[in-house]
Amino acid sequence: MDFMTAVRTCLSKYVGFSGRARRSEYWYFALFTFLVGIVTSILDVVLGTDYESAASGGLINTLVSLALFLPSLAVGVRRLHDTDRSGWWILIGIIPIIGWILLIVWFCTDSKPDNQYGPNPKGQTSGAAGDYPPPPAYGSGQYGG
Repeated sequence: MDFMTAVRTCLSKYVGFSGRARRSEYWYFALFTFLVGIVTSILDVVLGTDYESAASGGLINTLVSLALFLPSLAVGVRRLHDTDRSGWWILIGIIPIIGWILLIVWFCTDSKPDNQYGPNPKGQTSGAAGDYPPPPAYGSGQYGG
């Protein structure tokens, strides 16, 4: 899954907490929210809508962060489903440091085979790393060769 497809998928499943999300979908959306946060912080400074009392952020950043909160939560829950865990485990992130580390490890874990949350989003059932399709041959026309 590429960057734009992941962002489109997460925004189209705005509050879709059922199903599964691949690692690439989760991490590309995390990158998207990070980049949007930087851009909106810069916009707040340029437009003068930043908060005087805070070191960063502002009105635009706050509104965009609120708009992206539910999709971020939903993709996190779907990512936990992909690792065969209940979405309620996302609440472990409330525990400082240890909870965050545990969530990061789970978010980095490879997809599990078909489970109660749906079929494997990779389209394979064994979960083995060697099941990926081979790269296209050089000169096949896909990469200009």
